[in-house]
Amino acid sequence: MSHDAYAALRHQGFRRYLTGHVLAVLGQAMMAVAVGWELYERTHSALALGMVGLVQIAPMVTLILPAGHLADSGDRRRVLIAAQVLIALAAAGLGLASFTRAPVATYYVLLALYGAGRTFQLPAKQAIMPNLLPIDTLQNAIAWNSGGWQAADVLGPALGGWLIAWTGGAVAVYAICAATAFLFILLIGRIKMTRPAGSRDRLSWHALLEGIRFVRGSPMLLAAMSLDLFAVLLGGVMALLPVYAKDILHTGPAGLGWLRGAQSIGAVVTSFALAHRPPMQRAGRTLLWSVAGFGVTIILFGLSTSFWISFAMLLLAGGFDAVSVVIRLALAQLATPDALRGRVSAVNTLFIGMSNELGEFESGFLASIIGPVVAVVAGGVGVMAVVGWVSVVWPEIRRLDRLDRTLA
Repeated sequence: MSHDAYAALRHQGFRRYLTGHVLAVLGQAMMAVAVGWELYERTHSALALGMVGLVQIAPMVTLILPAGHLADSGDRRRVLIAAQVLIALAAAGLGLASFTRAPVATYYVLLALYGAGRTFQLPAKQAIMPNLLPIDTLQNAIAWNSGGWQAADVLGPALGGWLIAWTGGAVAVYAICAATAFLFILLIGRIKMTRPAGSRDRLSWHALLEGIRFVRGSPMLLAAMSLDLFAVLLGGVMALLPVYAKDILHTGPAGLGWLRGAQSIGAVVTSFALAHRPPMQRAGRTLLWSVAGFGVTIILFGLSTSFWISFAMLLLAGGFDAVSVVIRLALAQLATPDALRGRVSAVNTLFIGMSNELGEFESGFLASIIGPVVAVVAGGVGVMAVVGWVSVVWPEIRRLDRLDRTLA
């Protein structure tokens, strides 16, 4: 029986979700460029830019578990709609602040509101996907979804920068972000889900921590999340790309832009390729090999003094990461009961969100002590060591076969 590469796209609910999701990510990626450009233009302070991440991560740390519980206890469509309303309000507020030249502190208040919206968006966004289409098409849906948001994440900064240059300001970018959030709301509101969306557990510490307990008690899920956590923590190089571009590869801002986009480009191409392939056989071994491949490419990037070799290694790193993302997300959705998908997605979101932030700090701190090349190479070696450690501690992951047959 031939594989239907467009199986997920044949379901109207998923098409509406995917369209809205990609538009929303595009708008948010454009807004991220606008915020950075405008705050630095006004303050000329690196600290002001650092605060952007801090005020957005604070709501995630404090609200992610309640957000996961809400995604399980309520209608996931309504949670997504409410989250998009917060994002739209924050974007519109930033547009007004930009137009009126409001104090910089106003931007941080609005960015905290935006961070709260994203916090409630992320668990519901992941948990709702199995409610939109048959479970045997989930891996195909995840591949299309991953490729779509990665493409939007690549195009968004470029479009945002172009629009700022064309209009001479950031107001139009903020307006587009608010508009894309509103479009996502309209599309979500027209979705019909194929199954009920969760439990009616009352809010309590026991209910909030249920996702953590489930992950701890699921060896394959814990192994997959641990792989991703440590790969991002140890193998992230984004914070050091300006150093590599200027001091090692001797390229200018355009070269830096290509380096920053390389992993996303590799992820987009690989995600779309995965969508056209049948469900993976021996998914556990594929996951281990993809993370190991990511580590190898990071080592080679760290050693390279050629721009094109470095670009190619980051491209491959993005491809390997896309494979692991598709497997991990499919595993998380298929191995988790529907009543817990929001809370488990919240745990996954917290793991990855924190590892991104800590990974940038780790790479910068280590590079300041032992130099950027040694820091990057050591991170790649660490990723490969983690693959060996995970395969020994959780041998179940090596035996994981085709996801839709093993877990559904």
